[in-house]
Amino acid sequence: MTSYAIVFSSKTGNTRLLAETIRALLPEGSCAYFGPPCGAVEADAVFCGFWTDKGTCSGDVAAFLPTLGGKRVFLFGTAGFGGDPAYFEKILGTVREKLPETAKLCGSFACQGKMPEAVRKRYESMPDSPARQAMLENFDKALAHPDEADLEALREAVKPVLEA
Repeated sequence: MTSYAIVFSSKTGNTRLLAETIRALLPEGSCAYFGPPCGAVEADAVFCGFWTDKGTCSGDVAAFLPTLGGKRVFLFGTAGFGGDPAYFEKILGTVREKLPETAKLCGSFACQGKMPEAVRKRYESMPDSPARQAMLENFDKALAHPDEADLEALREAVKPVLEA
């Protein structure tokens, strides 16, 4: 890979942590851009990160993805709800659909991320039910993420891109 960009949107810092983890793996001198979506980027490979909004990527990333035609792309993201790999894969699938046909997907990764305290307060204000209890438990579990195990899984997911 001769040049790369790490483009990401991070509302709570979770996706930024993933972006910084990827950046630490790559040669500093080959970084063409590191930061939020800002139009087309000039790089051979683009690592594109997002936070999950209603089962897909945030709007700024959704608007950026169509600019990636002809580029190698690695998608990465965080989601506050769920620790189930099938849930993360569903989100990644939805995001992949936003890439142009000429983009070459070379990998993807998603993990749980902590949510803002306002989300817990919203859950607490709901009528007591098993669903409410499950949401509160998930919120509390998410507070520790992304954790070191998540970051190591990300490093492993990125390795094939570095070796290609």
